[in-house]
Amino acid sequence: MKKISSTIISCLAVSQIVFSQGTDSTKKTPPPVTITGSVDAYYRYNFNNPKTAPYNSPTSFTHSSNSFELGMASIRADHSFGKVSATVDLGFGTRAEEFAYNDGNTRFAIKQLYVTYAPSAAIKFTLGTWGTHVGYEVLDAYLNRNYSMSYMFTNGPFSHTGLKADISLGGKSALMVGISNPTDYRTAPGMPKSFIAQFSTGSKDDKFKAFLNFVAGKQTDNKKVIQPDLVATYAVSSKFGLGFNATLQSVKIKDPATSAWTTSTWSGYALYLNLDPVSWFGLTLRGEYIDDKDEYLGFKNVFVPTLSANFKIDNLTIIPEFRLDHAGNSVFYKNATETTSSTGSFILAATYHF
Repeated sequence: MKKISSTIISCLAVSQIVFSQGTDSTKKTPPPVTITGSVDAYYRYNFNNPKTAPYNSPTSFTHSSNSFELGMASIRADHSFGKVSATVDLGFGTRAEEFAYNDGNTRFAIKQLYVTYAPSAAIKFTLGTWGTHVGYEVLDAYLNRNYSMSYMFTNGPFSHTGLKADISLGGKSALMVGISNPTDYRTAPGMPKSFIAQFSTGSKDDKFKAFLNFVAGKQTDNKKVIQPDLVATYAVSSKFGLGFNATLQSVKIKDPATSAWTTSTWSGYALYLNLDPVSWFGLTLRGEYIDDKDEYLGFKNVFVPTLSANFKIDNLTIIPEFRLDHAGNSVFYKNATETTSSTGSFILAATYHF
């Protein structure tokens, strides 16, 4: 009887499994979540050897001298299921803190968080926070060949929070349009909104790509910003490539006392020469020029050549870098009290991604 009972129970169990599988066979199985991430750290020495912050570093993320520093640890999760997807991208460290400066003084930051819906192959809607489309350089260190950042990256938008639509125009061309909170604001109750857009195109062989970017709108009731931006890349060969970024930012400030508006404009241009003679070694020379004749940024003008080497060991990249900043005004410290128009720096950085 025990054997018969055991057999009956076993048969019922098998029937239950088969029935369950049969009823669920029409359901789609969601794909697994994709997890990626990166870390970076660096040592920077400014040859003027200043003793106080920001240590002759007017651009983002490298405000130190004669010190080993942690950059950022990132963890990103992506998941898609049919026509919908979601991304959560988190950062930890000083780099993340500076990137999310409007979120409060914390070294933990939401870099990106958004959901998407693609009703067809020609259009996709995105709602949430994402990294800006403006500029050549990006937040994550391992995606840049220079470790130090450009003035254009530092003084342009970092992120946008809002709703956008990506529209395929056929071939290699596409259009993005959207509306967002003021630049870099994750929450903006009662604040004005900005218009954002991008037109992208390229050659059939993908050797040439171009992106015309745009942001415009009130940041506050007393500040308006308009910024067109152009990014272009060209692969001359498998070992040599060019990158170019040009931007123009017009800022209108209202005097609350008189209600009069004043306009300041600055522009920037950067050329990137990327050489990869072998798979494990590359060189990038970035030449950047900032025209700040209205002195909105405080420099009058800035010319910055930066030479970075990339030594690659699997997913690890070691970046020794030399940089020279020369400004039209004496904005750099050469000791505790004296200033100068030029300064030089050396960086040794390491990035890893998975």
